[in-house]
Amino acid sequence: VQLQASGGGLVQAGGSLRLSCAASGRTFSSTVMGWFRQAPGKEREFVAAIIWGGGNTYYTDSVKGRFTISRDNAKNTVYLQMNSLKPEDTAVYYCAARYGYNSATYYSPRNYGYWGQGTQVTVSS
Repeated sequence: VQLQASGGGLVQAGGSLRLSCAASGRTFSSTVMGWFRQAPGKEREFVAAIIWGGGNTYYTDSVKGRFTISRDNAKNTVYLQMNSLKPEDTAVYYCAARYGYNSATYYSPRNYGYWGQGTQVTVSS
């Protein structure tokens, strides 16, 4: 599967952005789509994930209630709606994909085999 991320930009604190990740190639109901982010000097960290078939979602605690991950099966696209953005959300955001259910593995970038290019999100204070 090939992934193409878009939608980053510069926004003031409290603002919103929506990231998109278009997938081409083979996707299955067991495909897991994830969003990760990496700030300068920090490790890549999990943000959110969604199961392509069932729509189950997973979030890191720091974004719960502010970010929403969703998918459009017809468009083969996953979205990350980011509201109430904070300066600490500033990072390069990556979408990723893996095959197979195992919720214990959704949170580590090591368990994803397919990656899109990053898109920069900058939140000014």
